[in-house]
Amino acid sequence: MRISRSMFVLSTTTLMVLTLPLGLGAADQAKTSSHMDPYVNGPAGETALIKEVRHNLLMLPYYGVFDDLGFNVDGGTVTLTGQVNDPTLKNDAGNAVKKIKDVSNVVNNIEVLPLSPADNSVRLAAYRAIYNDPSISVRYAYRATPPIHIIVKNGNVRLEGVVSSEADKDLINVRVHSVPGAFSIQNDLQVSK
Repeated sequence: MRISRSMFVLSTTTLMVLTLPLGLGAADQAKTSSHMDPYVNGPAGETALIKEVRHNLLMLPYYGVFDDLGFNVDGGTVTLTGQVNDPTLKNDAGNAVKKIKDVSNVVNNIEVLPLSPADNSVRLAAYRAIYNDPSISVRYAYRATPPIHIIVKNGNVRLEGVVSSEADKDLINVRVHSVPGAFSIQNDLQVSK
C-alpha cells in the first residue's frame, strides 16, 4: 500500500486501520491520512465521514483483486485515487461517494488501466503464482476478497495490500518474479503489526 499522510488505500477486505501521525491536533484531523489494514479495525477517532466513504467504496460489487482504490478527505471534499481494471468501476466509485450526505465535492482521479490482452495474461499468471501456492492460499485466498492486490500496467506489476509477516511478503515476491511476461515487479505489500 502507498504510505501517505493524506491517503486511504482500500484493501479487498472489510476491516482497515486509520494511521495518524503522532501529535496531530484537532485542526489537522480534518485532513486525515491512512491505510486500510485488513487485520485491524479503525481507531475510535475515525470520523463518520471517513467510515462511510470507506464502506461505500468497499461495497462496490466489481471492486476486486486487480483494482486499487484510495481516497483523501479534506472537509467535505473527497478525492478518489488509485487504479482500476474496469472503466465502470471508476464511475461507480464516484457515484457511490457523491451520495454521502456530508460530501460536498468529489474529485475522481482514479486511473483506468489500459485494456490489454498481454496485461490480462500477466494479471492471471500473477494471481495463480500467488494464490496457487498452498502456504499463501491458506492465509489469504479463502476470504470474500483476497487482501493482496495485483495491479498490472503495460506489463509492469505492482503488489498492494497487507500480509501478516515479512516471510509471506518475501515468498509472494519470489512467486511473482516467476511470472512470464512481467517487465518489472514492484512489491508494495505492507506487513501488519
